Amino acid sequence: MTSSFGPSRRGLLAALPWLAVPAARAEAAYPDHAITLVVPFSAGGAADLAARILAAQAPRLLGTPQVMVVENRVGASGAIGTSHVQRARPDGHTLLLARVGSSAILPATDPRTPYAWDEFTMLGLLDENPFVVCVRADSPFRKLEELIAALRDQPGKLNFATTGPATILDLGVRQMFIAAGLPLDAGTAVPFRGGGEAVAALVGGQVQFIGNNLTDTSTAIANRQLRALVVGTPARLASLPGVPTAKELELPAMQNLAGWNALFGPPGLTAEVTAAWERCLARLAQDRDWLAAVRRLGGVPKVLNGAATRDYVQAQVALYRDLAKRLGLV
Repeated sequence: MTSSFGPSRRGLLAALPWLAVPAARAEAAYPDHAITLVVPFSAGGAADLAARILAAQAPRLLGTPQVMVVENRVGASGAIGTSHVQRARPDGHTLLLARVGSSAILPATDPRTPYAWDEFTMLGLLDENPFVVCVRADSPFRKLEELIAALRDQPGKLNFATTGPATILDLGVRQMFIAAGLPLDAGTAVPFRGGGEAVAALVGGQVQFIGNNLTDTSTAIANRQLRALVVGTPARLASLPGVPTAKELELPAMQNLAGWNALFGPPGLTAEVTAAWERCLARLAQDRDWLAAVRRLGGVPKVLNGAATRDYVQAQVALYRDLAKRLGLV
């Protein structure tokens, strides 16, 4: 009932809608529900493991009680999951664990890729996964120079494991051929479905050598099933102190070969979300738990901000586009 002394409270609020504006404009603090981290590759692989390490630590460093849920959306060499994030709402609740294969090699080598490499909000690089060339532990090739000599003397005779023409397992080995002055068909590629299967093929003797991420090969190296001949890093790895770098072997063209993990968001990610992740990744770079977990998997922590990540990815795209042109892929 309306008082004779004036309008009711409800009437007053209706007459003065500006009183409700602050509440209407108030936005929930980010994140206000679970964050989905999309991995465009299958569970158990290098990308999936990197995502789960991040998901375990990031909420604490973001300062949120919300969880980060890993979702594997596989297919089309990583394009399906990557495309899903490219189309997601730019609210920061759907993010991408970006990988070299799906976010650099694929858009650089396949014009059918449904996204461009730079159609994302790049939040930061997380780590690099060193590229390592391996043979079986009982192989007659004890040094990379011996393997290269055999490839030169008997072109096409030795087999290497790959996961397809537009992957680092294939393109990395071709880059080694180029660096060593070998023909691009110096070795014969034998395809497998994943990096782990490719390593198993080498251990089982189906192929004679492999170029792969250290994460996929580290267990077999540690168990003395495989022998590493070279790593594509600027300096020797603490975990493989006896293995020379590409630079030491005068193969500098191999130095930029690495698997890597980065955190991307959809295009147009809000400034609030971008700033939150910038702060989070700065803390991540100093976080002992995350650093230790990455190193246990054979990765090398390398946290970069969004702008530096864009430059890094652009250089990777240029590297693989040039290599793809040499191979006649584009």
